[in-house]
Amino acid sequence: MLQFRLSIVLKELFQSNLKRPLTGIVRNKASPATICFSTACPNVTALPRLNPLAGGSRPVWRSSYGIRSFCTESEGAVAASEATKDGGTGNVKEAEAEKRRKAGILPSLEDLLFYTIAEGQEKIPAHKFTTALKATGLRTGDPRLKECMDMLKVTLKSTSDGVMLDRHLFKKCVQSNIVLLTQAFRKKFVIPDFQTFCSHIDELHDSAKRLSGGQVADYIPQLAKFSPDLWAVSLCTVDGQRHTVGDTKVPFCLQSCVKPLKYAIAVHDHGTDYVHKFIGKEPSGLRFNKLFLDEDDKPHNPMVNAGAIVCTSLIKQGASNAEKFDYVMNFLNKMAGNEYVGFSNATFQSERESGDRNFAIGYYLKEKKCFPEGTDMTSILDFYFQLCSIEVTCESASVMAATLANGGFCPITGERVLSPEAVRDTLSLMHSCGMYDFSGQFAFHVGLPAKSGVAGGILLVVPNVMGIMCWSPPLDKLGNSVRGIQFCTDLVSLFNFHNYDNLRHFAKKLDPRREGGDQRQHIAPMDYESLQQELALKDSLWKRVCPTESNEDSSTTVVYRMESVADKN
Repeated sequence: MLQFRLSIVLKELFQSNLKRPLTGIVRNKASPATICFSTACPNVTALPRLNPLAGGSRPVWRSSYGIRSFCTESEGAVAASEATKDGGTGNVKEAEAEKRRKAGILPSLEDLLFYTIAEGQEKIPAHKFTTALKATGLRTGDPRLKECMDMLKVTLKSTSDGVMLDRHLFKKCVQSNIVLLTQAFRKKFVIPDFQTFCSHIDELHDSAKRLSGGQVADYIPQLAKFSPDLWAVSLCTVDGQRHTVGDTKVPFCLQSCVKPLKYAIAVHDHGTDYVHKFIGKEPSGLRFNKLFLDEDDKPHNPMVNAGAIVCTSLIKQGASNAEKFDYVMNFLNKMAGNEYVGFSNATFQSERESGDRNFAIGYYLKEKKCFPEGTDMTSILDFYFQLCSIEVTCESASVMAATLANGGFCPITGERVLSPEAVRDTLSLMHSCGMYDFSGQFAFHVGLPAKSGVAGGILLVVPNVMGIMCWSPPLDKLGNSVRGIQFCTDLVSLFNFHNYDNLRHFAKKLDPRREGGDQRQHIAPMDYESLQQELALKDSLWKRVCPTESNEDSSTTVVYRMESVADKN
């Protein structure tokens, strides 16, 4: 990564004392266009600083060195404004004018983005922008891009043809989300070559689709109605890049996939110590619905039925089931970025009517005093069945998984949903206990936190990278999706996502987090100025120009001039 050094300019930022208002723009139409970046520049057009975590939805004026301003200026046009504080009649001191001449010049992010997409053209069709945007993995319906997309619709209505955007109209559309868009188009997301990665995912999906083994769960009558041919994979990265393949819009019930989510809510609300007064942390080595406790008369972990029933009793204690259900649904909606989260009443009724084993577990837990004092066991079982009957699609569930991968922040809204403690503990137990009696094998071969459910879903988390939901109803003898297990195994065989794939001297696999074979560096959220400085050096349309027509010290001035299309070609 190229490092941009402006030590002298930064020094000036501390020393500069602007005594007059910054007004006016001086342009020399005969000179090639350049764009000026400086606190000392007299020709200032202030642009809003953007908050990258919020997708640039609001202007945020802040800087380590105070507020900086941006302006457009022609080459050599450094004449100071005649305006002064007392009415515009005073003269600007030559020392100030000289200091302004030494200001660094950088292109705006909006210009960089336009010329990247336009490829030398003066106008671009709107669909070219949206198509290029989708190639980065972002969706036009991404909540972070709402202002940009709304402005695009309004702007296109005002144009003569309703299609083409010139540079000024384009800047008007993207300025509210410019930091997020720049990071997307400059491949600064966690998966830089997203299209290549998606093609591999499609191949893995097609390979698993050919499997024909397994049986659709029938002990809950509603589950038996699903076709065994349904098969879907959806993923969402921690930067909000999305990809889906297969039957990803078909709703299905979370069933046991809700167990880590409600455990995360319980830990978020009460803390780890309180929750584990009632529930253990060890794999049971037994079937998920066994009537069996550990040596302390506690359920082994929250991923088996006994532990999940006790965990359910810890949520909103003292509230009615209606209040509890709304509370959990609110959490899940936030985790899913307000994408589809529903409820199947038919499945709930079917679960309750066929839930003799769970009633037996409930009474056993009551006998052993496993619940908090004052718990109504039958009411808790109703709430437990309700949570198992919550519906999602592969798409919405992948955002939930990505929220876990992203440390509790929903990638497509930027909202903090869960505490770091809750996420860490949830992923730990998913890794050791999430796949029923196959948990040890899965941890060994796949090495990632996951949770399966009898509806055929597998919620998979690649920490700091992405969340994935696989769904196919046919199950193996241990209750896991046949196609889902195959997909997860093939995924880790191809990519170095296993927890221990990155040990030194280990055989290399594909790393989608790298671009061009280089090690991907950790990219912290970047603001407008840092992106502007870094990207100016990379853009082929901008070249560094050293001052040669004056006695200026070239080490104190950094200038970028936009090359003409003819020069570029």
